[in-house]
Amino acid sequence: MIFDYIAYLVLVLLIVAFLAAAIRILREYERGIVFTLGRFTAVKGPGLIILIPFVQQMVRVDLRVIVQDVPPQDVISRDNVSVKVNAVIYFRIVDPERAIIKVENYMAATSQLAQTTLRSVLGKHELDEMLAERDRLNADIQQILDQQTDAWGIKVANVEIKHIDLNENMIRAIAKQAEAERLRRAKVINAEGEQQAAEKLVEAGRLLAAEPQAMQLRYFAALHDIASERSSTIIFPLPTDLLAHLGGASERHAIAARDAADPQDRGREAGVPSLGTKRA
Repeated sequence: MIFDYIAYLVLVLLIVAFLAAAIRILREYERGIVFTLGRFTAVKGPGLIILIPFVQQMVRVDLRVIVQDVPPQDVISRDNVSVKVNAVIYFRIVDPERAIIKVENYMAATSQLAQTTLRSVLGKHELDEMLAERDRLNADIQQILDQQTDAWGIKVANVEIKHIDLNENMIRAIAKQAEAERLRRAKVINAEGEQQAAEKLVEAGRLLAAEPQAMQLRYFAALHDIASERSSTIIFPLPTDLLAHLGGASERHAIAARDAADPQDRGREAGVPSLGTKRA
C-alpha cells in the first residue's frame, strides 16, 4: 500500500517536471528561438509554447528597443585635436533568428561596433564640425551602424553624441576664437551701418539741394528741437548757404574797389596827372 502511494507520488512528480520543462510562456515583446537536437526549428511566440523536454531548447529574445551607452572614446580630429566623446545608441532586433544564430552576443558586438564606428567617423571631421554639426554626424554614424548590423537582424534606430570633452587649453582657445569672431562681426555691422547712413545722408543732401525751402524748414525744425530742451545754452545753427552769400558779396566789393583804383594806377604810369592834382 505504501509502495503504491510512493509510486503515484513519483508519477505525479514526473508529470509536473515534464510540464515544467515543456511549457513556456512568452510575453508580447518576446520571441523564442527553438532548437531541436541542436538544429534551428522555428521562431515561436508570444503566448503559450510547448516544447519536447530534453529534445528541444528555446532561447528568449527581447524585441523592445535597447538603449546602450557607448563608453567615452579618445578621438583625434582631422585638425589634430584630442577629445573624448561618448554617445548613446538605440537599436532593436527585427530578425530574432539571425540575432541568435549569426552572432554570438549581439549586445557586445553592437557595442564594440559602435565604439569603432564612433572613432572612425569623428576622426574624419574637424573640431568645429563636431561641435556645430552633431545632427549630420549622428546620421552618418547611424547609417554605418545600420548597414553593418543588418546581417545580424538588428535595426539601429538612432545614435546621439552626448558629450565632447575638451582640455582646458582648448577651451580657452575656443573662447578667444569666439570673442574674436564676435568683435569681427561687431566691426562689420558697424561699418555696414556707417555705409547705409552715408548713403542716406547723400540722398538727403540731394533732396535738400534741389529744394532750398526744405533746408529752411529743416533749420526751423532744429530751432524747435533746441527750444524744447531745458538748457541754459542755446545754439543757433548758421546755414552754410548764408555764408556762401556773405562770402560772394565781400568778394564782389573787393573786385569793384580794385576796378576803381586801376584807372588811376594806369594814368600815373603814363604820366597823365589825375583830376585831383593842381598845375603849377
